[in-house]
Amino acid sequence: MHSVEISSAPGAPPLPMKGALRTIRSYILWQHERGTLHYDIMVTLILIFIFASPFWINFNDKPALHNLHPTDVVVTTDAQGGLVYEIPAGTISPGDDAAMRNQLMRVIEPISGAVQIVKYEGVPDRSGKVQSYRIWVKRKQ
Repeated sequence: MHSVEISSAPGAPPLPMKGALRTIRSYILWQHERGTLHYDIMVTLILIFIFASPFWINFNDKPALHNLHPTDVVVTTDAQGGLVYEIPAGTISPGDDAAMRNQLMRVIEPISGAVQIVKYEGVPDRSGKVQSYRIWVKRKQ
């Protein structure tokens, strides 16, 4: 096979295409030893790709929405270490404050035992309809 030299203008020295192609080929085939400059360049390029690609490529990897069963109760802790319950609105029928607290206690007490409701609030969806209730409780002493 004959080698071809490419030059930018007649009489100018040839461009180093053969050396550049050899370097690119060696990067693709991973032919450099650890600790060499070319090895460090390859690792740096890989790390740049790993950490920068989420900014340029839309992977469409959004978390799946967790649809709760209508009777599911989610229990979390607040900043003060108290318990926060989230109960679906379908479990509770709207009413006055005392009736709401009684219904909420009927759902919460079997889970946590003797507690006292500190406060509760409705959690609306995008249309403004209450989809669940968030209840802050503290244990009875």
